[in-house]
Formats: sequence, structure tokens, C-alpha cells
Amino acid sequence: MLTEAPPARRPTSSRVVAAPGGRRRVLWPYLLIAPTLLATAYLLVYPLLRNVIISFQQFGMAELIRGGAGFAGFANYTAVLGDPEFWSVARRTGVFTAINVGLIMVLSTLVALLVVRLDRVMRLLVLGGLVLTWATPMIAATTVFQWMFQSQLGVVNWALVSLGFEQFRGHTWFADGPQTFAILVVLIVWQSVPFAALTLYAAMTTVPHELYEAARIDGAGGFRSFRSITFPVLAPMFGLVTCLEVIWVGKAFVQIWVISEGGPGRATTTLPVYAYQIAQSLHRYDLGAVVSMLMVLLLGLALLFYFRRMFREEAAT
Repeated sequence: MLTEAPPARRPTSSRVVAAPGGRRRVLWPYLLIAPTLLATAYLLVYPLLRNVIISFQQFGMAELIRGGAGFAGFANYTAVLGDPEFWSVARRTGVFTAINVGLIMVLSTLVALLVVRLDRVMRLLVLGGLVLTWATPMIAATTVFQWMFQSQLGVVNWALVSLGFEQFRGHTWFADGPQTFAILVVLIVWQSVPFAALTLYAAMTTVPHELYEAARIDGAGGFRSFRSITFPVLAPMFGLVTCLEVIWVGKAFVQIWVISEGGPGRATTTLPVYAYQIAQSLHRYDLGAVVSMLMVLLLGLALLFYFRRMFREEAAT
């Protein structure tokens, strides 16, 4: 009995042939994000590179108008680093940043813990208030604080006098350096707490409830639960928020300039204000660029130190 032989197979090749249009499919995601990357490079990378170039040039009003700035080498950096005023402002900026960030993290953590324990209606009300505070324009909030501490018509003086503190009648808050410094701290903390609190609250909702139930069974209170569960689990998030607040407070300019312009007597002059004063008042844009670059370098070193410490703690655990 004859049987029909099966058809012969075609030889297969070990090489995979790309489908038509495969290269276009690979490039298409990059083409979609290209406008965002170009806009980011134009808005962030180019100004930074331009600032670096100006810091190494002799760049004043004349060069700004007619161009032709000459190369100055490290002379601008030597002039700024050799000025005692720069180091005084740098120390003041460090103190200002440390006070603000410390208060922001403590208050935002307390607010986040409060929101977690509220019922649904109160939680929505508190979260809505935080969002509205966060959305308030910076200039508008600063103007409100100016009015609140105004000497004759300010609500702060009126409230203090109504409580019996007659010495605050017509009191001028912005004529004293430490008082102006304190008002700026209150303003920046008030503007910064909503973002940090909302972020920490969102992170706290991801912690498993079983851990807290086990802690309560073992007799742990609220503080012990936070120290043993909440903070260790959310340590990376606390570190991230802290770093963001250091950057936010360190580069704060609008609030200080609108309220005091760095005064009185340079009591509120921080590095961003100092750079602006040098560039605009003295028309030394090269020195202003140097101060701003040194500020970026100091912030970068502080954040690098913090990240190294955080990574070492994670590796140890």
C-alpha cells in the first residue's frame, strides 16, 4: 500500500527578520516625549548653563547692552568667596532653612496624623482647607501677611491690644530684624505645610492596618506606633519631603523681597536675595551668577550628605 510522502519543510533561518515599521514603533515613544524634553532643556538646562558661563565672565551693564563679555576665569569666585558678607549671608540662609524645614516637617507630620484619624466629613473639610491654602498665590498670601502685621490697621496689633497688651498699639513689626525674620518663618511655614501634609497623609494611607492592630494588642500607644511602624515604613517618603522642603525654603525669594527686601539691616537677606541685590543694584551680573551657583552647590552638597546617610541606614537594615 502506497502512502503519500509529507511535504518538505522550508529551511528556517536563525536570524529574526524585523517586522515592517518596527523602527518607527521603537522611535515613536521618544518622538512623543521629545517636546517635553526640549521644553525642559530650554527652561532648566539652558539657563543653568548660561548662568555658569556668566559666572566665569566679566559681565556688567555694558556687556549686557553691547555684548562682548570677556573671560574672567575664577576671579569672580575669588571675589565672592573672599567677601565676609557672603559667608554671613550663607550662615543666615542655613539657619533660616533649618528653622523652616524643622517646623514644616513637625507640623505637617502632626497634621497628617490628625487627618488619618478624622471621620470622612472632617477629613474632606481639612483636606479642602489644605488644598486651598496650597493653591493661594504666593504674592497674594504675602500681601495678606503684610496687612495682618501693619502698624496702624493690622489685625495682629488689634487682637493683641484687645487682649490687653497696650504696648502693641501702633507697633511696627517690620522695623525690627528678628521680628521680621519670625514673620517670614511663619509665612513660609504656612505656605509649605499643606504640600508636605498632603504628601505624608497619602503615604500613611498605604501602611497596612494589621501592623497598627498588632501594636495595639501589644499595648503600644500612638507615639510608640509612630516611632516603631509609621516612621520606619515611610522613612524614604519623609526623606523625600525633607529634601523638597530644603530646596523650596533655600530658594525662597518672593516672600522675603516683597515684605522686607532683605532688611531691616540685612537681617533677612538670604542667598537668593543677596544674588539679586548684587545683580540689580550693583549691575554685577557676573557676581550675582557666582552667588547663585554657590547656592546651588551648597544645596546639592547638603542633599548629597542626606542621601548618603539615608542609603547607609537602608543598607544597615
